[in-house]
Amino acid sequence: MSNLVTATSLTTPEFHAAVYALSPTVAVFDCDGTLWPGDAGSTFMAWTIDTGLVSREATDWIDARYRGYKRGEVSELVICGEMVQLYQGLREDEMRRAASQFFASRIERNIFPEMLDLITELQRRNVDIWAVSSTNDWVIEEGMKRFNIPANRVLAACVEVRDGLVTDKLRDVPTDEGKVVSLTRAGITTPDAVFGNSVHDAAMLAIARRAFPVNPTEALVERSATEGWPVYWPESVRRDTR
Repeated sequence: MSNLVTATSLTTPEFHAAVYALSPTVAVFDCDGTLWPGDAGSTFMAWTIDTGLVSREATDWIDARYRGYKRGEVSELVICGEMVQLYQGLREDEMRRAASQFFASRIERNIFPEMLDLITELQRRNVDIWAVSSTNDWVIEEGMKRFNIPANRVLAACVEVRDGLVTDKLRDVPTDEGKVVSLTRAGITTPDAVFGNSVHDAAMLAIARRAFPVNPTEALVERSATEGWPVYWPESVRRDTR
């Protein structure tokens, strides 16, 4: 939070008031880092490896690819796709059960209450809410149950499923400009409000009538200062930085 001098920071009441003042009809939310801290995608990958859901061969492959990603040798787009392709050959119902157990045990308790309150109030006002994420659809659709956001309003990384089995054929990997492409494909071209936490959300934030960086990374704080986007940190994040 050292960049507060260059990016205006909103309190929770100011943040909520700014959203409501828009009287939005369509609002779009990134998930990891925006609705809860951390990256549920990589955490789920590690959890499925630790619990033995993924084979030793697949584990070795994705470990090498993820190390390459961390070194900058594998792109964000590619690794997000491969982290879903990792589960090819498994049954989709098995993935759904795993995602349910994972989210309940590892992510649910960390949901930002301020974001849950915001979405609940927007839904009360009949706002059309969309969730967009580069994490796999099994985890994100499970998580969105906590926000009463249906699966048909979730755009997440996903592969084709045939005869109940996960394949390696990618259907979508919404990240960076791909998030805008996925929204456009769903008929969302000019959302009123967009919420995101990283530079991988910047393209999506830029198409909004108003952008709301939430729990922003350092790179997004810098971008927000340039764009004039006020930023917001949930209270739990503020406490962690004191």
